[in-house]
Amino acid sequence: MAYNIDLSGRVALVTGASSGLGAQFARTLSRAGAAVVLASRRVEKLKELRAEIEAEGGDAHVVALDVTEIGSIQSAVAHAETEVGSIDILVNNAGQAQSQPFDKTDLALWQHMLNINLTGTYTCTHAALPSMREAAAKGTPGRIIQIASTAGLKGYAYVSAYTAAKHGVIGLTKALALELARHNITVN
Repeated sequence: MAYNIDLSGRVALVTGASSGLGAQFARTLSRAGAAVVLASRRVEKLKELRAEIEAEGGDAHVVALDVTEIGSIQSAVAHAETEVGSIDILVNNAGQAQSQPFDKTDLALWQHMLNINLTGTYTCTHAALPSMREAAAKGTPGRIIQIASTAGLKGYAYVSAYTAAKHGVIGLTKALALELARHNITVN
């Protein structure tokens, strides 16, 4: 199925962009005309993706980001806004799963999975939201895309922490969709 969407003049921040779905989201947004800010801990991988996007004529920028560190998130958002402009598309893609029986899942692993998959989504959204609201008020609608999982809908054995976090992402997405719609920001 082919479709065209014009995102020229838009700025998209993609977390977890160094591989997999995040890299593909960045490529797709760039091909639609958005300037993409590639964010992840693996900066060398981001630089490779930036070169690929630029070779296709796209506009890509690299920023180091660890979604478990508030300072890293604030720095990445500030860097993106300074270098490219207000973020009006946020793709919360960074995530990680770890297979472990529940009785072997200690509190440290539980908290780590929630920090990456749920708190990171919350914190990245919270950091980007002020400029997104400002841009939306000036007529550029905001878009927040949360990447969840089927584990967040039905759950799977041996990934209890991941399942709980992705259930949380789905709940957060529903709540934010209701809250931010009046500000011309959609959340899916």
